Amino acid sequence: MKKKERHQLLKQLVQQETIQKQENFVGILKERGIEVTQATISRDIKEMQLIKVPSQSGGYQYSVPPEMNYNISKKLSRLMKDAFVSIDTQKEFVQIKTLPGNAFALGALIETANYEEVFACISGDNSVLIICRSENQAETLQRRMISFV
Repeated sequence: MKKKERHQLLKQLVQQETIQKQENFVGILKERGIEVTQATISRDIKEMQLIKVPSQSGGYQYSVPPEMNYNISKKLSRLMKDAFVSIDTQKEFVQIKTLPGNAFALGALIETANYEEVFACISGDNSVLIICRSENQAETLQRRMISFV
């Protein structure tokens, strides 16, 4: 299982179940046929910035931080409307130009959205280079990004 898929699954688990320890994640994933170590889960928790909050049954449970529960599409749409300059594709690459100082936030939102077309993003001050998994997916992503403008 890829890291992005595992992170999506962990996020679902946190939202649907009471998970109090890292070992709970390991056990649930093992029940689903996914072998993962506690060390990997520990890294995932740190990368996903999961937090512990009081649980209704006493003790604490993992949760997604409140600022991570925002509507990504709404933020992408707002940022694209405010800062978009141009977009272009070449084979499996999509380049989005923004007003200076906006590309890093745009790249972070695109990565957070976990679009299946996206392999990776590289952000600078006014440009985001998105590496897609295929030429067709680059064209699909370009249409998706243009729809936000």
